[in-house]
Formats: sequence, structure tokens, C-alpha cells
Amino acid sequence: MKRAGSRGVSIARGAPDFDATLLGTSFNAQDPGRRPDLIVQANDTHEVIAAVNRAREEGLTIGICSGGHSWAQNHIRDGGMLLDLSRLNSIAINEADGTATIGPGCLAGELDAALAKCQLFFPVAHAYTVGMGGFLLQGGFGWNSRADGLACQSVIGIDVVLADGTLVHASEQENPELLWAARGAGPGFFGAVVRFHLKVHPRPRFVGLKLQVFRMRHLEEVMAWADNAGPGVSPSVEFQLVFNRRAAGIFSHGIEVLGPVLAESWSDAREAVAFIDNSPLRKKASLTLPLIPMSLGLMMKTGEKTLFLPNTRWTADSMWMNDPIDPLLPALRKVADSQPAAPSHALWLNWNAPPSRPDMAFSLEARTYLALYGGLRSTAASPADENWATDHMRALQAHSVGIQLADENLGRRPMPFMAPANLARLDALRANYDPESRFNPYMGRQS
Repeated sequence: MKRAGSRGVSIARGAPDFDATLLGTSFNAQDPGRRPDLIVQANDTHEVIAAVNRAREEGLTIGICSGGHSWAQNHIRDGGMLLDLSRLNSIAINEADGTATIGPGCLAGELDAALAKCQLFFPVAHAYTVGMGGFLLQGGFGWNSRADGLACQSVIGIDVVLADGTLVHASEQENPELLWAARGAGPGFFGAVVRFHLKVHPRPRFVGLKLQVFRMRHLEEVMAWADNAGPGVSPSVEFQLVFNRRAAGIFSHGIEVLGPVLAESWSDAREAVAFIDNSPLRKKASLTLPLIPMSLGLMMKTGEKTLFLPNTRWTADSMWMNDPIDPLLPALRKVADSQPAAPSHALWLNWNAPPSRPDMAFSLEARTYLALYGGLRSTAASPADENWATDHMRALQAHSVGIQLADENLGRRPMPFMAPANLARLDALRANYDPESRFNPYMGRQS
């Protein structure tokens, strides 16, 4: 989704520029075939209220878009209204009390750059152009979230337009049930958030990246080592493996061992990533780089230029798992052997969730995380390439405890994404605040 520089308007289905405008709201270049009846590009809170009131008066359902990075293009539905909040992109930082207020259309990279000037930090999304609205609602697996917690844990308040058109504030003291829901409901949230109030943190003094690359023939050994090492890795390190057809340094099929680290000093960071240098597999690596200081902004932009390319048709799917890696190795070999051309990639993430979280809608995570991102740039892709992410995740389903809403594929493969009790509570709140189901529910599941 490109950041709009023009003032927002309303565009009805059938208008000459309707399709281009609709598809322009999505980072995913796939045309899902779905078409709303109306697109409303809101310029401010008053226009959001007017749009919700119009939807109620005309009996329209509402889909919401802030940054357009939904892999499943959840905001694009058949019929109803698409409410585009990308123009609500303000950023206000209060250094004195360590808070910030942002609009849902604020981009992750923009917020990080603004906070960096004040030596402050927030666990923003890993890609620069992700809209913070959707990111925060689904939980927010951001930079340094293993240390600082999910981004939604640092949401201390929201201003939200409800289904009846009223604007309310929610915090721990005021309408706390709405804040509870906003922390993890993701695309199933039953309101249009126009402002997020955030607690911000001191900025880590060192940010850097450790990189090691193996050829794909070492997959089983590398995965077994990573799975064994993961629980002992410092929370300051986002230890992850990426299967890449154009792996860094070798420009062929390989496994990138990545160790982004945010620490208080270079020496702390070196100690935190030393397990990569000390690995018994180091001699088999095709490339091992020293710890490289690198700004968060550069890491975010580099990831987008190498993995999350524009003009790409994407299908993503994911799973949380607690099982050891050994039973999964044959399936992971099949994932790698059938991997479509770049920028398609697979991500294994060492998560090791803490024993408890605050009470909030977000409620499903596990020891490790696996996500497949099928990115196709050719119009002649095979059915196997088109279904690579979905089919392989379906094959691994027995090992999964659920999915993450950031990489949801609910329209094609419905899976648990929240603890049953939390989902039941969310459904009850939705029935109370949105009895006519004005805001779209999750794809693949009727609340």
C-alpha cells in the first residue's frame, strides 16, 4: 500500500478508478476477487464517525485498512464498506511522561525514526511500511518483543469509534473491556481505532546484526542445533532461521541464521550472540559475519528490499509449536525442496514465551514459530507454488497449537488463534458492542 498524499474521498463500486484504488490498499499484489460496494478514505476522526454512521444507516458491513500489510487481504470483502484509515498517521511524543499518541495509519518505520530522535523506543513491526493500526491490534510481534513484551502490552489506551457511531476512550480505568479486546483481537476487533496511546521505552544503546549462512544440504543439522540452542538464547536476541532461495553471500538456496540484537552495550551484544560463533556447525557455514552495528531503520528497510518485495502475490501461513524439531525434519525438508523462487521464504523463530502475560485478548503462543511466505512474481506460477504455504502448513497441522494473526490464513485454513475462553469473552463483547455485526468478523469463522 502506497502512502497517499492526496485528500481522501469516497469511491463507489463501478467508478473508473475503483479497482485501482481498492487494490492499491494492499501490500499483497494478489487480486482476491472480492469487491466492497464503497471505499471511504477518511481524513480525520470526524470523517470516521460519519462513515460508521453511514454504514449503519445503509446497512453496510465495514472492513478496515490502515497500512495494507494483511497477507490475506482481510480488509477486502465482498459488499459493504472499506474504511481506509491510512491518512490518520499522526505521531505525538511526550518525552516527559514516556508516552506517544499515534494514528492507525502511522507506519512502523516512521514511528521508530521519530522515537530515535528522542532516544526512545517502541517494539514496532519488523518491516518499515507496516501500518501500526493492524499491527497493534493483532498483538504486535515487534523488535525486541522477547525482552519488552508484545507491542499491544504497551498500548495504554485507545480512542475508538464504535458501531453506533460514538467515539469513546478505553484504558485500564475507562472502558477496560475495550482495551482488553484491542490487545490481540486483530481483524476481529469491533470498532475503528482512530488513536493509540502508547507507553514508550528507553532506546537500547546498541543495535546490530549477526549473520551466518549455510547451504541447504545442512538443513537437518542446522535446525537440530537451533532448536537445541534456542531456549538458552538471551531475550535481547531475535534468533531466527530463514530459508532463502537467494541466501545472503551465496546467492543460492540456503539457510540464513540471523541474530538481530538490541542491547545496552556492544560487549553485551557480542556475548548474547556468541552462541552462533561457538556453534559446532560453524565450520560448515559458507559465511559467518562478525556482529555488525546497524540502525533499526536500516534493518527494516533491508528486510523489505530482500524478502518482502512489492509487486508480489503473497500467500502466508503460520504455526506455533511446542514439539521438538526432530519429528518435523522430514516435513521441513519437503518445505525447502518445494520452495518457490525468491522472494518466497520460510521463517523459524525462537520465541520461548514467558510463563505469563497480562490479561488480554491475545492468548496463544508457544516455544517456537514457523511461518511460510509464498511470494510469486511470475504470472505463470504452478498450482504447487500458489499453494506452497497453505499445503505445507496443513501437512504440519498435527504439530501445531495454533496460528499467529500477523500471518493468518483463516480464509483458506481456519485454525485456533486465541485461547477458547478468551475467544468466548471476545465474542460476548462483540455481541454487546456490535450487535448487528457492523464490523467484519474473522474470515473463515463467524463470531
